[in-house]
Amino acid sequence: MPYLDKTTSKTDADVSIYYEDQGKGQTVLLIHGWPLSGAMWEYQTTALVEAGYRVVTYDRRGFGKSSRPYSGYDYVTMSQDLHDLMEKLQLDDIILVGFSMGGGELAQYVETYGTSKLSKLVFMSSVAPYLLQSRDNPNGAPDDVFKGMEEQIKTNRAGFLKGFGAGFVNYEKNKNRVSQGQLDYNFQIAVSASPKGTLDCINAFGRTDLRDALKKIDIPTLFMHGDADQIVPIAPTSKAGHELVTNSQLEIIKDAPHGMYVTHKDEVNSILLNFIAS
Repeated sequence: MPYLDKTTSKTDADVSIYYEDQGKGQTVLLIHGWPLSGAMWEYQTTALVEAGYRVVTYDRRGFGKSSRPYSGYDYVTMSQDLHDLMEKLQLDDIILVGFSMGGGELAQYVETYGTSKLSKLVFMSSVAPYLLQSRDNPNGAPDDVFKGMEEQIKTNRAGFLKGFGAGFVNYEKNKNRVSQGQLDYNFQIAVSASPKGTLDCINAFGRTDLRDALKKIDIPTLFMHGDADQIVPIAPTSKAGHELVTNSQLEIIKDAPHGMYVTHKDEVNSILLNFIAS
């Protein structure tokens, strides 16, 4: 199995990042959400490869088949993992796609490394630019939401993840679009992740202010979000990001939940392919 054997991270120099590299053509690099792994992208990977793109997916540190260090679950370190992978594979002219928490890596990457190696950006159901409620971000989520998540991960991680998975796809309203088997599969991925990584990532995606980072984006950018997302509110994230990024595009999918990459995969894939081909 292919791994980035070592990162240049100052916190954990020996972290190994698992990745998959499929297809030929311009590279589309897909960054998964919390608490999943690169395996979440199977329906997008197939569509992209068949459309003539090279697709790279990877597992964030602490998740999937990557190493499970005790530290380093902040966006600066995780975007450095992304940078190291891009350097290892000698990627250029890249289309970066970040789902949910993965949108934070996109923003932090741009702030730290710029856009010289990038072609386009796609924020899908993304937490960026700022999920936490504050005086100047009144539409965000109160900190008590994240504190509650952290407490449940500390005391009943498996039970919390089971319920979170159903809310992830608005299961009661989307039983005709997503199977119980898919929920079980997502749960298996989530519960197999590092407990410490699962916990620490809440602070990263919940409390990191990436508004200044988004202002530095100077390449074509798409924000894609479902209007029925019960996990990541659209106002402080995709709508706010669209306002911050000059000449960006906002696509709202009607009745789509947070996990629209699986419940509304045909609509998601169509919008994604149209954008990256334009």
